[in-house]
Amino acid sequence: MTASSVSSTETTLVDTSVWSLAYRRDTSPDHAAVSALRDLLARGAVVTTGLVYLELLRGFTAVAARATVEADFAALPFLTPSRRDYEEAADHSLTCRRAGVQLSTVDAMIAAICISRDVALLTTDQDFVHAAAHVPLRLWAAP
Repeated sequence: MTASSVSSTETTLVDTSVWSLAYRRDTSPDHAAVSALRDLLARGAVVTTGLVYLELLRGFTAVAARATVEADFAALPFLTPSRRDYEEAADHSLTCRRAGVQLSTVDAMIAAICISRDVALLTTDQDFVHAAAHVPLRLWAAP
């Protein structure tokens, strides 16, 4: 299997790596992934999952920063993993490992959720790029 990309009009799950860039004060507003996030949000094309939300909340210790994350995520649809998603995450992780690609448990679950729901992933994390060469994970790409 090879990585594929999707158009910017489809529903997209935005990975923690992109949200983190968006929340950083020192990230250029012209950063490609941050611009893509803004565009997707404006179109209502962003979904999330509890794992991304958790990773962001545990990364911000300041009350104001956490409140911002909570407010931003309040309007986003959450994709909840099913039992089958856990099984598929394990399978994707094993497939990647056999190919020499390390995929963390959290990343394997995020990939499984995207794959099972046919949702693209917007990420700057190269682990997902490597994994997409071995599992049917669709990565968001600019048109």
